[in-house]
Parts: sequence; C-alpha cells; structure tokens
Amino acid sequence: MPVDTLGQRFLLHYRRALQVFLHLLLWSVALTGAFLLRFEFSLPDEYFPNLYLWLAVMLLVRSVSFAGFGMFSGMWRYTGAKDLVALVKATTVSSLIFLTFIWLAGHRGFPRSILFIEWMLAMVSVGGMRFGVRTLWQLAASVTRDEKQTERKRLLIVGAGNAGEHLLREMHRVYANRYLPVAFADDDRKKVGQSIHGVPIAGTLQNVPDIVRAKRVDEIIIAIPSATGRDMRRIIDLCKPGGTSIRTMPGIDQLIDGKVNISQLRSVDIEDLLGREPVTLDQRALAAALEGRVVMVTGAGGSIGSELCRQICRFKPSQLLLVERSENALFEVHRELSARFPGIALNPCIADIGDRRRMEQIFERHRPAMVLHAAAHKHVPMMELNPAEAVKNNVQGTRCLADLAATFGVERFVMISTDKAVNPTSVMGASKRLAEIYIQAISQRTRTIFTAVRFGNVLGSAGSVLPIFKEQIAAGGPVLVTHPEMRRYFMTIPEASQLVLQAGTMGRGGEIFVLDMGEPVKIVDLARDLITLSGLKPDKDIEIRFSGVRPGEKLFEELSTQDEAADKTLHPKIFIGRLAPRAYDAVTSCLDGLAAAADSGASGAALVEKMRELVPELQREAAFSDAAAQEEQRAEVIPLRRQA
Repeated sequence: MPVDTLGQRFLLHYRRALQVFLHLLLWSVALTGAFLLRFEFSLPDEYFPNLYLWLAVMLLVRSVSFAGFGMFSGMWRYTGAKDLVALVKATTVSSLIFLTFIWLAGHRGFPRSILFIEWMLAMVSVGGMRFGVRTLWQLAASVTRDEKQTERKRLLIVGAGNAGEHLLREMHRVYANRYLPVAFADDDRKKVGQSIHGVPIAGTLQNVPDIVRAKRVDEIIIAIPSATGRDMRRIIDLCKPGGTSIRTMPGIDQLIDGKVNISQLRSVDIEDLLGREPVTLDQRALAAALEGRVVMVTGAGGSIGSELCRQICRFKPSQLLLVERSENALFEVHRELSARFPGIALNPCIADIGDRRRMEQIFERHRPAMVLHAAAHKHVPMMELNPAEAVKNNVQGTRCLADLAATFGVERFVMISTDKAVNPTSVMGASKRLAEIYIQAISQRTRTIFTAVRFGNVLGSAGSVLPIFKEQIAAGGPVLVTHPEMRRYFMTIPEASQLVLQAGTMGRGGEIFVLDMGEPVKIVDLARDLITLSGLKPDKDIEIRFSGVRPGEKLFEELSTQDEAADKTLHPKIFIGRLAPRAYDAVTSCLDGLAAAADSGASGAALVEKMRELVPELQREAAFSDAAAQEEQRAEVIPLRRQA
C-alpha cells in the first residue's frame, strides 16, 4: 500500500485524538506564554506552586467547553466563519469558567491581566492552526489544479452577490478539478475592479462579450436567483453575443430549502424568461394553517399537486395525505418527498375522488384539517371528446370531496380552478365552473371554509405547451402553434402553488380567488424563444406551422368578468372575485340531473345543454369563431382592479 495512503488512513483513524493533543499543547503554551509576557520572561517564584494546578484546570475547562461547542468534530480543511464564531464562544466561556474557579478557590493573587493575555494567545494559536491547515490544504489543491489547468472549464459568473460568492466557494472547495472561475460580471459599477476570493469583477453586463474573449471563457453562469423574467431576458441578450453556453440557478421561489449549489445549475430555459418576482408569503398564517395538522392533497402526483406537497412539507404538517389514482405518479411523488423530507409523515393513498366509499374511508381514518383539491381532468381537447368523464371527475368528484369535507369537519377546503371557467367555451371550462358553483353553494350551509383559486397555465406542467414544443424541436420540427394570435397567461409551478396556499389561508368562505397572472403571452412568441434557447433559428432551422384553433379553445383566456368584482386583497398577487352564490337545493338538483345524464351515456350535446342550466354563459360557438370576434370578446373583460 502506498505510503501516502497509509498516512492518510492513520490521520483519519486518530484524527480526534490528534486534535485534542494539539489543542492541549497550544493551550499550555498560551497560559505559560501569558505569564512570561506579563512578567517580561522572569516568572516570580511565588507563582510556581500554583502554576501546575492552574494549567490543569485551564486544560480541563477548555477541553469541556470546546467539546461542548463541537470544536473537535469538524474538518480543519473546511474551516470558515462559523468555526471562528464557535472558537470565540468556546474560548470565552472556558475563560469565564476558569475565572470563576480562581475566585471560588480564593486565589486572589492571580494576575487579572493574565486572563486577557492568555485568551488572546489561545485565540491566535488555535485559530492560526486551524486556518493554517485550511490554507495548506488549498495550496496543495492548487498545485494539483495547476497540473490539470487545461482540463478545467473556464467560467464567468454573472452576479457578484451572495449567490455568486457561495457558488465560487463551492467550486474552490469541491469542484476545483472541474471548474476555473476566471471573472465576475455585475450590474453594480461600484464593484468593478474589486475581487471575490481572488477572482476579479471584470466589468458590467455590457462588458460580457469582451470579458468572454479576453478571459477565454467556456461557459457563463448566471448567479442571480432573484432575477425576474425581464431581468433574465436582458441578461441573456447581453450574454448571447459571446457565443458561449449559458447556465443559471433556480429562482428563489424554487429553492425550497433556501440553499444553492453547483448541482442545481441548469441551462437557461423559457421559464427563466417568463418568470416574475419571487412570491412573498405570510409565513405565520401558513404555519398556523399547516404546522402540526393533517393535510390532504388530491391529485398529488400531478404538476400542481406535487408542488403543493413540496411547499406544504416546509411547514411540517403532522401528516400529509397524498391522494392520487395514478399508481406510478403516486409512487414517484412519495419517493421524492420521502427522500427530501424524511421527518414528515407521508401517507400515499391510491384513490379516485369519485369513489365515495374509498374517500369516506380516508376522511374517517385520517381526519384532515385542510384539503387542497388539485385532482382534475384538464386537457380541453380530451374533454371535448369525453365530456361525461369531465362531469364525473371535475364536477361529481369535487362534489364528493366537498360533501365529505363538510361531514367530517374539515377546517379549510381549497379547490384549484382555472381561467377557462370564465365565460367557458369548452366542456372542461364549464365543468370547472360548475365545481366552483357547488363549492360556493355548500359553503353557505357548513362551518368548513370553502374557497376556489383560479389561475391560468403553469409553465412546464405535464401535457402543457412547453414540453410539447420541446419534443417537436428535438424531432427537428415543425413546431405546431394553433393560431398566430393565440395568447395565454403563464405562471411557474412554484409560484402558482405558493399563492394557492396563501389564498387558502385568506378565505372566509365562498370566495373565488384570482391570481395575478401578469400579461398574457403570445404562444408563437413562446415558440420562437424556445427555439432560440435551443441554439436554433426560428423559421430557418425549425419551422413554425399554424394548425388551427381546436374545439373548445379560446384565443384569449380571461381571469375576471364584468359580473365579478376582482378586488385587491392584502397580498399584491391575489385578488378576490365574489360571484353571488346559488341556492344549494337548486344547484344539487341540476347536478343530480347532469350526473344521471353522464352515467346514462348521454351525448355531448345533451350534456352541454344540462351544463347551461347552471352555466348559461357557456358559449360553444366561441371555440370556432374568428380572431376578430374573440378580440371583441376580450375587450369586454375588465382588468383586475388594483385599488384597495
């Protein structure tokens, strides 16, 4: 076995003992040195009888104090600011204990200045030893890095803030043999010319192309997790001329544990260009609603449902019920959450929300305090072809859950709705509007607080436009867009999920909350951006082809109508629309007839007519109208009122 390997194994095996021995040695030198300095290297004879006792007591209290602060368990090569703080605390506490001993033992002749001198020497010697080991380790690592200089990727980090500094430290400590950070770029001109851990801040974002050429940069990393979509567009536009690959880190709203590391770096995606300001949450209200409570999430394996589960786990519920009828989706979300949140009690429940007997068993056994209902059929074309299933799942499934929530005394019930429920033109939109109507109706006769939260499309959800576009680009095109004027509202999955949780804590019963979706985005522009981010040119490398509006689709989705009052709440991104609730008996009578029609195999046209009894605004012909007609319809939609 090589000698260096034997030496390393010896040091690792006896590391703790060696650490204690070195500390004892340095403390002995510190106390002895303090006396010598105090008396100018001529120690009076009167101190010799007690010197050994004082040394023994000092070594004992120092050892106990350092062990209590965990100073013997760390690896010195990773010594940092936290270790320095712990060193100050451990040394100060042990000095105070020693002073107490001197006082109680009656050693009035002990020079008080010795304590301060010894404290300083102990700090300098022990701290110097630890940081010295770290420095030597880094020097040794740098020699190894120099030997592999040509193999490492040269990086430019955009963003000389906390996130950029954290990534740089991790690169130096863990990935030194793979990455070579050569420069920073930052929008703050005051930082230009300074350096972080030896890496210069070489210029502003406008200087990026020049920095890339001068420093021979292989890759650009955007280390600004708080960047908005507009910021990201500007950064990408400035960095692209450099011709290098660009990676970024997740946004703040996606950092569940608040930590950033190299493994989270990824290519810039369309979500980054459309993302908006991080969501600010009322942590106290969320903790009151979730911490120590039993929470149920239906559709837990879906895009929104699974993200709701991740966000809920942050608030440490006593139990999280994962209700999902897809076995594979439930397996995946349960496996992920179990690994990510080992302290949370997870209960995966394979169940169909329309199966009343099964759902009743779950409610009776676990007694959830809060239900977040995300299970639904959501694809408009599929529900046009299978209207009875939209009724069974979206309407009757919601009704079943709401009835059980009221029966078993659930405190809060939050239903995920959609912008397609406003002036619906599709079976799917009408089914979600019917679910909203029932939620409002039952809210009038129960203590359970029922609310609905309405928002538009979420970026990257299963079956949404982005994954489909990516598949088409990977296949070489064409990218199929239904209509050149087709527009949609978009949110990121974490943003939508966080706002759903927040809205769920704000309800008093019967509200339909509307999330601020920002400005609608043209789908064709989305396609062009995605093609560009893939390193290709729209209409040259990848063709964009228009396929025509599908049955049930609108050109422009809506979030509020003239019949709704969409007013500002205490949260800047959550609005509240109050539609007058319908009479419970009238609603249940209509829904009974609709359910019977769906179960009997009635035609789609017959089901639509039944739906119109409660949703008279259902406009089937709008799905096939031309762009001008829909533009006129869109103009009638009142914007969310932002006054208080």
